[in-house]
Amino acid sequence: MKLLAPLLMAAAMAVSAASAQAAGEAPAPKSAQPAKPDLVKGEASYTAVCAACHGADGNSTIAANPKLAQQHPEYLVKQLQEFKSGKRANPVMQGMAAMLSDDDMRNVAAWLASKPAKPGFAKDKDLVALGERIYRGGIADRSIAACAGCHSPNGAGIPAQYPRLSGQNAEYTVQQLTSFRDGKRGNSLPMAQVAAKMNDREIKAVADYIAGLR
Repeated sequence: MKLLAPLLMAAAMAVSAASAQAAGEAPAPKSAQPAKPDLVKGEASYTAVCAACHGADGNSTIAANPKLAQQHPEYLVKQLQEFKSGKRANPVMQGMAAMLSDDDMRNVAAWLASKPAKPGFAKDKDLVALGERIYRGGIADRSIAACAGCHSPNGAGIPAQYPRLSGQNAEYTVQQLTSFRDGKRGNSLPMAQVAAKMNDREIKAVADYIAGLR
């Protein structure tokens, strides 16, 4: 009897599937996979919603706005979803993200990832050496981790895990590190823990060094 029950169940499932096919019903998919990103649609959505602030090709020339070109698409989708839900607080970006569906976000992110990032430049020679020390080695006596450990020595980041930082606008990086430190940006606990130990001079130094990474 213990063997008979599974056999009867399997037979019933086979009959049910056969009946569904005979009736012209499509079998249920094994797993629902998101559609492959459409770069043409991504460019159209980006141009309509994002280009005014982030540049025609994702290389923002507005210092307070981030460069998005060549960013890892998984990171971009995550940020857009969190702007839309309010997990990452920004009234302007929440309104923009609200216009985008999940498919729109994947399309925009894939298009941006395909665009080459233009290099940036460090500007403060008095701080860049301090920024390099923190970025590459952290500050051991205050348990501040090296940025390079997660974002790689050249700022390329790690796809699907940590964002690309290389060449990012320094003013934007200062804003984000300060927001993490002050609890205004709460969508990354590791970044909040690191930034909480940094002072304004250290944040500015790291941001300036990152701007010149390539």
